[in-house]
Amino acid sequence: MRQSMTGFASLQGGGQGLSWTWELRGVNGKGLDLRLRLPDWIDGLEPAVRKRTGDALTRGNIQISLRLSSDESSSAPRLDPAQLGAVLDAIGRIEAEAMGRGMTLKPSTAADIVALRGVLTTETPATDHDATRAALLSDFDAVLTDFVEMRAREGGMLQDVLVRQLSEIEDLVGAAERAVDAREGERRERLRTQLSRVMEEFGGADEARLAQELAMIAVKADITEEIDRLRAHVGAARDLLAQDGPVGRKLDFLAQEFNREANTLCSKSGDAALTQTGLALKSAIDQMREQIQNVE
Repeated sequence: MRQSMTGFASLQGGGQGLSWTWELRGVNGKGLDLRLRLPDWIDGLEPAVRKRTGDALTRGNIQISLRLSSDESSSAPRLDPAQLGAVLDAIGRIEAEAMGRGMTLKPSTAADIVALRGVLTTETPATDHDATRAALLSDFDAVLTDFVEMRAREGGMLQDVLVRQLSEIEDLVGAAERAVDAREGERRERLRTQLSRVMEEFGGADEARLAQELAMIAVKADITEEIDRLRAHVGAARDLLAQDGPVGRKLDFLAQEFNREANTLCSKSGDAALTQTGLALKSAIDQMREQIQNVE
């Protein structure tokens, strides 16, 4: 199953008086780089998350975050009867003392009393860390599965794109070969002309040396080896795409080899049509390599 290195998944859950949100984001990476943002008060959570992620993925820069918050229902304010009684007793004594001195106080309202410290309390139930960790990891397994499936969907689309690009490259290699065949007669005539000119100007030169130099010129202008290697690279790339498991590194190396042969082909070209084909080939290879960067 081909996988892309880009992906996103999230999941919301709750339990033990808490609610949470898991998020996983992935982009390209040379290896597997995990960046975690997790609460540090849940013992054993981070190593468990790292192991699960490492078992499921081999490449990519992966950001994993967990947001935790207390449920409102579990932390609703509660009236403290003892504190309320103490406050009311105090208010009664204050009012009685004020009346004894001929003073009239403004009556206290319920809102005034509730606002006093301790009358309303917020109680958060004790958290069972083991149960919380188990629930969090269960949800993490689910969101990790979603993340892997999304990368697989992206990988399937990448596979289709790469197959089409390889076919385009193969067609351009065929066009380059046809361009070479079309100019073969012209190339031979040019070499004969050059040979005649050299022999006329340097009639006393060593003919064996001249023949050797001209042979080197002919070899430098021949792109048969480059075309053969490009065809071999196309076959190798298709074989890699047919394999299961991560092949991104190998494809990236192969794309470099593609580019090297295309550069050599362009440098050897002495024909406008062949040069145009070589430039189109380089462009197609660059586009393919951009897609390969996303393959796990």
